[in-house]
Amino acid sequence: MRLLVVGGGGREHAICWSLRRENPDADLYCAPGNPGTAELADNLPIPADDLDRLADAADMHGIDLTVIGPEVPLARGLADRLRAEGRAVFGPSAAAAQIEASKAFSKELMAAAGVPTAASRTFQDLGSALAYVDRHSEPLVVKASGLAAGKGAVVCATRREAVEVVRAMLGEGRFGEAGQTVVIEDFLQGEEISVLAVTDGVEVELLPVAQDHKRLLEGDAGPNTGGMGAYSPVSVATPSLLEEVRRRVLHPTLEQLRRRGTPFNGVLYAGLMVDPAGDLSVVEFNCRLGDPEAQVVLPLVSEGLTECVFRVARGQGVSPISQHPHQASVTTVLASRGYPDTPEKGAVITIPPALPAGVTIFHAGTIRGPDGALRANGGRVLTVTAVAPTFVEAQQRSREAAEAIEFEGKVFRRDIGWREAARRSAGDVPAPLVRY
Repeated sequence: MRLLVVGGGGREHAICWSLRRENPDADLYCAPGNPGTAELADNLPIPADDLDRLADAADMHGIDLTVIGPEVPLARGLADRLRAEGRAVFGPSAAAAQIEASKAFSKELMAAAGVPTAASRTFQDLGSALAYVDRHSEPLVVKASGLAAGKGAVVCATRREAVEVVRAMLGEGRFGEAGQTVVIEDFLQGEEISVLAVTDGVEVELLPVAQDHKRLLEGDAGPNTGGMGAYSPVSVATPSLLEEVRRRVLHPTLEQLRRRGTPFNGVLYAGLMVDPAGDLSVVEFNCRLGDPEAQVVLPLVSEGLTECVFRVARGQGVSPISQHPHQASVTTVLASRGYPDTPEKGAVITIPPALPAGVTIFHAGTIRGPDGALRANGGRVLTVTAVAPTFVEAQQRSREAAEAIEFEGKVFRRDIGWREAARRSAGDVPAPLVRY
């Protein structure tokens, strides 16, 4: 089997790691990859958004299955291009990827499908947006409609703050084309979870549920980032809640996409808010595996991932994906000083040869220098994932390994999973761990 993973971040390293584990004899390629994927696959020096060269590489290497990791090549039509050439591709069409690439489209789609989500309005005119903010209750949320690397949603405690954000997006072009349309919506209270559904556009197979930590600093302080860590499973995601997610969110959304002639193929990521009463609302949809959710979820999968992905890519439906029973996973992101706005690059990274049991290091923003040294080359540098029999053990091992890795300016959170830890400390979680 010849497999190609498109992308070069921590998510793609985790995908390569999972595919290699299930297919030890496969010919595995990653484009462009990173120093971590180089240990598992042949890296191809092709940017993830270079559709022509990727299509040529698929031909040259006789690729049987392409798995597209990032949202940008999906939104630009890479899956369409490869399918038109008769190739099996795991990832939605450009039209279906609009569910992430355009928050305005996603909101309109949810309204048509009757999917629960926060009330919102969409604007392209600065004056109209400011007038709406002026009469909106506090707090409120302002989102760049387009792709903004996970940083385009801003929770504003006051209308004054919202005015500044709207002006930055619509008036000053802070997010470029992504911010030319903004969505202003009601603030939702509760606990956020990430539900990742492998789907052929009709049926769904759920991966373990995760909870991401978007804020830079401990205690959920500081600016929004692409994600500073995650854990799985999440005890609030009970079997009854997940059945409701299927019935009220996933199936209606997929049906609405089919009605529009844009069926979804790949991973439909539903970011959900669960309020204190247990009611759920969709915060956002993504058209691919999350990052860092992939790094925390995929190590919990025991078997069936490749088969299910291959079946979906060939239009043959979904198949079961099994997970390790009674295991928990925690991942901690190590970021560069200055992240998310002005991350520093170039720091030499030292990873101890001996790490705690069950720990896997996924590379996100690293590079090999001319001297062979591993160096920081992005905002999020490494993700440190620990799998253990209990959540407490996984949390401790991930934190200890994160502390042991060294590079100048390292930034990370020591409290990943703090809500789950509080629930377990209070005895609010049944044992064993919930399975999905």
